[in-house]
Amino acid sequence: MYLQLMIINKSGGLVYNQDLSPQAAQLDSNDWLRIGSTFHSLHEIARSIPPGRSSGIVALETSSFALRCLETITGIKFVLTAERGTQVLEPVLRMVYELYSDYVLKNPFHDLEMPIRCRLFTEHVTELFESFHTTGTNANARHQFFTRLR
Repeated sequence: MYLQLMIINKSGGLVYNQDLSPQAAQLDSNDWLRIGSTFHSLHEIARSIPPGRSSGIVALETSSFALRCLETITGIKFVLTAERGTQVLEPVLRMVYELYSDYVLKNPFHDLEMPIRCRLFTEHVTELFESFHTTGTNANARHQFFTRLR
C-alpha cells in the first residue's frame, strides 16, 4: 500500500505532498517542509560521497516502510513511500511524472519553484493511487487509469 507522495524542487523545497492512505503518518505542513528539505540534503550528500558520478538516494527500505525516489533531468524529485514489500514503486513514480508533465508543466500559470496548486493534477494522482489500491497490480491499474483518462 502506498503511503505518501512528495515532490521536491531542484532547490530542495517541497512543492507538493499528498497522503495516499489512511495509514500514512499525519504530519503538519512544517514537518512536511522539514522532511522534504532533509531528504534533498541527504540525497545531495549521497550523490557527492562516492568518487565519480552518483545518482544519490534512489531507494531506501526500513523495517516499516520503503521509499523510492525518481529524479528528473531538471532536478525535480518525486518521492514515494509505501508499506514494506510493496513492489511497483518505480513504474508508479513514472506515471506520476507523466501526470506532472501533462497537468503541471503545461499549466501557463504555474511557476516551477512554487508549490503545485493544480486541481486536475491532484485529482488524477488520487485516481491513479485508488486504481492501484483496488486492482493491486501494475498492469491492471495502469490500463484502468489511462483508459479513464481518454
